[in-house]
Amino acid sequence: MYALVDAVSFYASAEKVFDPAIRSKPVVVLTNNDGCVCAICPIARRLNIPKFGPYFKVKHLLEQNNVVIRSSNYELYADLSDKMMNIIARFCDTQHIYSIDESFLHFDGYTSLIKDWHEYGHTIRRTVWRETKLPVGVGFGPTPTLAKAANHAAKKLSGFNGVAVINNEQTRQAILQRMSCEDVWGIGRRLAKKLKIMNIHTAWDLAQQNPRAMRRAFSVVVERTVSELNGITCLNWDDVRQDKREIYSTRSFGERICEPTALKTALINHVTTVANKLRAQHSLTHQLYIFAASGAHENKYYKKSFVYKFPSPTNDTCVMANAVSEVFNKIYQPGIRFYKCGVGAVELISEQFQQNDLFNKSPDNPKLMQCLDTINNRYGKGMLSLASSKLNDRWHMNRDFLSPQYTTRWRDIPKIYCE
Repeated sequence: MYALVDAVSFYASAEKVFDPAIRSKPVVVLTNNDGCVCAICPIARRLNIPKFGPYFKVKHLLEQNNVVIRSSNYELYADLSDKMMNIIARFCDTQHIYSIDESFLHFDGYTSLIKDWHEYGHTIRRTVWRETKLPVGVGFGPTPTLAKAANHAAKKLSGFNGVAVINNEQTRQAILQRMSCEDVWGIGRRLAKKLKIMNIHTAWDLAQQNPRAMRRAFSVVVERTVSELNGITCLNWDDVRQDKREIYSTRSFGERICEPTALKTALINHVTTVANKLRAQHSLTHQLYIFAASGAHENKYYKKSFVYKFPSPTNDTCVMANAVSEVFNKIYQPGIRFYKCGVGAVELISEQFQQNDLFNKSPDNPKLMQCLDTINNRYGKGMLSLASSKLNDRWHMNRDFLSPQYTTRWRDIPKIYCE
């Protein structure tokens, strides 16, 4: 048996954890630079607020209904996610964290030990709520795709109270018949439109198709999805989430910048993020893609990029930052009002299969990077950083509705006064 446990409107729910005053109010969370609505709590969802709609278009609607608005507080979300995943891990010996708010569990050999899957699911929900104040949905199924379908039912379909179980033919059919094709894991809107032309409208319709025929018509992914909907396990954790083949860090600025120091500081911060992610998945990069651009609606649109090739593949923050410094003058141009910049690691290889060059000694310092990561993991992101990443702060994005970072900044730690 598999399970999928994920939070309900995670970003919006996370905003309510340390602020009980807004728990019964509608809350929405905005994307980078407060551009679009990216998370809507269940209370706010009743107002038919369009998800990923531009904020300026729904601003009047939000004000009219006294909706609480928050900017994305990534530091808070990451910390709460880590706590939630650690709690969920107690209930199974095999866990796979799929995203910041989703976790798969595999109960191999647990079938005879757990007599009531519904009650077990509610135990998980109660525990997560008691220790984090985050509402979660729990779905059980004989395959990862059916567990995902059960989770969808637990949160979106009537008749379920946060937990759904697919453990026989009756429950499988009942849930799949009420699910649209586009709600099936791995299908999505574009593919669902093509399926509807073939008179395949529900998840149950999709499950009735011949897997090989669906492979010929679409892909092996759809073939596996059909098999999984019929209780045949085809996915493993490697299929669920593989190492990234490219890693990018890009962001638009809160305000246009012209100073070279501000632009360079932004690029160094992006390269720091990319290097951290490379080390986290034990990868090295052969090439670094660096770019900066003005706004698309400027009188003179400008975009410049450069691909830096390393003599030896690397994931060292210092080495990658030096690469940015070397090419910076080829990217920066005076008088340009820069709107966006970013860094991407391309042509990745695994550390495990690295072949060293006899004539080019790697400048990497693995011990220094391990020390850097250990301190930052223990004391918080950015506790130690390159000096060049702190030269200017004008490049930061707008977060006008940012809530306190309750768990990662000393000054924001909640205070309790007893009288």
